[in-house]
Amino acid sequence: MSKTGTGNFFEDFHLGQEIRHATPRTVSTGDAALYLAMTGSRFLQHCSDPFARSNGLPGAPIDDLLAFHLVFGKTVADVSLNAVANLGYADGRFLGLAFPGDTINARSRVIGLKENSSGQTGIVWVHSQGCKQDGTPLVEYVRWVMVRKRNPGSPAPQPVVPRLTDHVAPDRLLVPAGLRLTRIDPAETGSPYFFEDYVVGEKIDHVDGMGVMESENRLATRLYHNGARVHFNDHTERQGRLGACIVYGGVVISLARALSFNGLGNCLHLLAINAGSHVNPCRAGDTVYAWSEVLATASVPGRADVGALRLRLVAAKDHPCHDFPLRDADGRYLPEILLDLDYWALIPRRAVAA
Repeated sequence: MSKTGTGNFFEDFHLGQEIRHATPRTVSTGDAALYLAMTGSRFLQHCSDPFARSNGLPGAPIDDLLAFHLVFGKTVADVSLNAVANLGYADGRFLGLAFPGDTINARSRVIGLKENSSGQTGIVWVHSQGCKQDGTPLVEYVRWVMVRKRNPGSPAPQPVVPRLTDHVAPDRLLVPAGLRLTRIDPAETGSPYFFEDYVVGEKIDHVDGMGVMESENRLATRLYHNGARVHFNDHTERQGRLGACIVYGGVVISLARALSFNGLGNCLHLLAINAGSHVNPCRAGDTVYAWSEVLATASVPGRADVGALRLRLVAAKDHPCHDFPLRDADGRYLPEILLDLDYWALIPRRAVAA
């Protein structure tokens, strides 16, 4: 009997299957520094201990997306090692904060299965959860993945496609425990804009572009324990449809979020991922640009210091976003679009401006 694993193929999944993912991961200030080195993110809450303490926290938490990627990475060996593509996200919520010294664990449950008409692949839907060492929840989300079949001739399961909400309702958003804002200095955060300054329908070109290096993609996926072959195995991927490894979609999300600082610099935390699609693959050498649209604004019950913005974040490759690229005249995504992400962010109200 072989002692090595090849990952799960489509036939290996069954509805209701519970998966406990291996290798709990203790995060450190080194992880936080590497994340900043790879993304250039300047959101102050994750950069400054004194600022975070002034907001009621014990220190700077690790970036919300770093926590997400670490949870996601835990799931890869069991869910998407044999994936053709990660297709989308829904109903994601950020439930708490992780700090250096915390250990992150992950679990998933299979909530949907559907074989594709080709008989070569199938779609697997999973609900994944990340927790800290004491069981405190950090993040949960649904994602769906196209996974190869081991044997194309194997029988198809009864198709079950889960019904998913199109967005997380504002009353399900959770403000991080302990967060209390007393004074936000725009000169310190780098942005003069607060909750009241954003209007529904407003579009923001984040102006800057950031090239994706092969080295940082490999470093990121290793940091997150994301061992998907499409990101690592040059030998096989040179023979694949793109002729090269694909950049992990989470790298694109993180770069786009980092670029969004220019226009959304006072957004303190991510609260939810409503929906998201990796529209086209990114490869090393592409330059990522980004723009955002304000989809909705919401009050946070019982809080006079913060509000929530529902934002669409779009990333494009090798295409500056002054014209807000997204779809063609027939409603199809343009070939340069990499990411279409719908999320909620927490932002201070003007009442706490210095």
